[in-house]
Amino acid sequence: MPTASGKAYLSENRKYQPDRSLLGVGAGQGEDGGMRSPRQRRIAYVAVMGSCLVLIILAWTVVRLFSTTAAIVMSAVAAVLPPIAVMIGNDPRDPGD
Repeated sequence: MPTASGKAYLSENRKYQPDRSLLGVGAGQGEDGGMRSPRQRRIAYVAVMGSCLVLIILAWTVVRLFSTTAAIVMSAVAAVLPPIAVMIGNDPRDPGD
């Protein structure tokens, strides 16, 4: 059982058990600590890919007129986003998709 102070404790079999309140919500998990629904994952995927497109379009239509270096950096960030979006969208722990 967790202590009133919210610190870690030892269970009956003497293994370290962190208090659940100390564990934050992890990546790919909803607010209750469970997995995200397919709809939530799809929305997150579209948001990340949309930001990727916005970065590329802004970099090479507007920003390059002022700073080529900034446009290249924006493109580099945009190049990293698609694999991250795929990891968000395809949760291997959910066999229902």
